[in-house]
Amino acid sequence: MKSPSLVSLAASISLGLLAITSPVLAAEKQQFVVDLVNEPSSLDPQLQWNPDSYFVYRNIFDNLVTRDNGGKITPHIATAWKNASDTQIVFTLRDDVKFHDGTALKAEDVAFSVNRIIDPKFASPQISQFNKIEKAEATGEHEVTLTLKKPYPALLAALTNLSIVPKHVVEQVGNAAFNLSPVGSGPYKFAKWDKGIAVSLARNDAYWATKGPFATAVFRAVPDSSTRLADIQAGMVDFARALTSDQAGQLQASQNAKSIPVLTERLAYVRINPNKAPFDKPELRQALAYAIDKEGITQGILGGLDKPIGQMLTPAHFGWSDRVSGLPYDPEKAKALVSKVGAPPKFQFTIGAFFDQRVAEAIQQELQDVGFYVEIAKVDTPTFLQLIQKGPADGPTLAISTSSCSCQDADGALNSLFHSGSTWTITSKPEIDALLEQAGSSPSEATRLADYEKVSQFIATEVPTIPLYQMAAIYGANKKLEFTPTPNESFFLNRMKWTD
Repeated sequence: MKSPSLVSLAASISLGLLAITSPVLAAEKQQFVVDLVNEPSSLDPQLQWNPDSYFVYRNIFDNLVTRDNGGKITPHIATAWKNASDTQIVFTLRDDVKFHDGTALKAEDVAFSVNRIIDPKFASPQISQFNKIEKAEATGEHEVTLTLKKPYPALLAALTNLSIVPKHVVEQVGNAAFNLSPVGSGPYKFAKWDKGIAVSLARNDAYWATKGPFATAVFRAVPDSSTRLADIQAGMVDFARALTSDQAGQLQASQNAKSIPVLTERLAYVRINPNKAPFDKPELRQALAYAIDKEGITQGILGGLDKPIGQMLTPAHFGWSDRVSGLPYDPEKAKALVSKVGAPPKFQFTIGAFFDQRVAEAIQQELQDVGFYVEIAKVDTPTFLQLIQKGPADGPTLAISTSSCSCQDADGALNSLFHSGSTWTITSKPEIDALLEQAGSSPSEATRLADYEKVSQFIATEVPTIPLYQMAAIYGANKKLEFTPTPNESFFLNRMKWTD
C-alpha cells in the first residue's frame, strides 16, 4: 500500500510535468498521462498477470497474434499459420520487425519466448495457458513450429497473450535486470521506471505498424479512486483506470472528461480454500454462497454495470453455459447451515489493494449476518498475488479476487484456477483435470462445451469458489480521446487518437 508521501510526490511530479509541458499538451497532446491503480508488479510480460502491468507492457512488446477491437484473432508478428499435423502448427513471421535496440526480431526470439514460459523452472504465472505446447523451434529465419502435446483448439486464443522478448537481451542481462529495463519491439520503448511513482515510455518512431499518436506516455500509480477521478476531471491526466459507477456518473457533466464503460471477461469471485478448516466442510462453503447477495451488490453498490454470474466464466468466454446458475441468495438457508455445523472461529478474508473495498465490506456484513465472524485483511497487490499462488494446501482460508485470462476462452479461464498443473489452482481434482484436458484437446466444439459445462457444474455444486459478477471496466478519459474498450482489457496506445 502506498504511503501518503509517495502519493503526494507522484502528484507533485505530475503537476510539474504538466506545468512544464502544458503549452505543448494544449496544442499537440504529445504527452499522454495515465492513472493506474497500482504500479506494475512486473514489466517482464512473462512474469506477471495483473491489469496494471498489462496496461504498460502491452505497448512495449509485440504479440505473435492479436485480437482486433471487435475481438477477432488477427495476424501480428505472425503473418500466416498452417497445421502440419494435429500436433504441429507452423507460423510464418514478418521479416521487417526490429527490437528497440535495433536488432532484427527472428524466429529464434519467438521460440525462446514460448520455451521460456513453458519451462517449469521459470515459474511463469501464464504457464497454464501454454503448457499444452511441448516445444517451440525456429525452423527457418522467419518460421516457427510449435509442437503440441496433444491437439489444442484454443492455441490461437492463448497466443494472443504471447509477448515476444529478445533472446539475446534476456540471456545477456538476466531475468531480474530485464524486468527493470525491458526491451521489446512494440510501438513504445521503455524509458524510465520511478519505483512507486510512474513508468515512462517513449514512442518507437521506427515501428513497423501503426505508430503511436503520443511522443511519450506516463503511467502513474494512484491507488485512491477519488484522486484518479479528480485528476481526469481537472485535465491533469488523459486516462484513468478503475473508476466506480458513481464516479462515472460524475463525469457526465464534465467539460473535460468522459466515462467509457465496457463489460469485460474479468470476473470477481470469492476464493475458498476447501483443503483446510473451517471450509473443508461443504456445508460452510454452501453457507457462504447462500449468504452473498450478488444482485444487491451489483445494483446497490456497483450501479448496475457489472452483471451477477453463477459460474467461473462470463458470456464473453467460449464455454459459457446458460444452464449453470450456482446457489441462489438465501440468507435463511445460510443461517441454518451455520447453525447445524457450528459457527467457525473468527477468520480473515484477504483482499488485494486493487479490489473494491465497498464490495468487500458488504460481503463481510452479509457473512456476519448469517453467523460467521469475519475480518478483512487488506494487502498490497504483489503480496496478494504471492499468497494466492501458494497452492491448494497453503493458500489463504478465504480471499476475494478477480480473474481474467485475456483470451476469451474457457481453456485459459478454467485451467488457470482449477487444473492441478497451474500455479494459481484452488483445488486439485483428477476428474476435473481430465475434463479440462479433454475439452482442451477436442476438435469438437460440442464436446468442449459439454465438458466445460460439467466443470462449471462441479464448481456450482462443490463450491471451491463463489462466482460473484462479470466486471465492467470503467475508464475515465479526456473528452477528445478516441478509444475503443474491449472485453479482454487491451490497452494499445497506437489504437488511440485525438478527435476535434
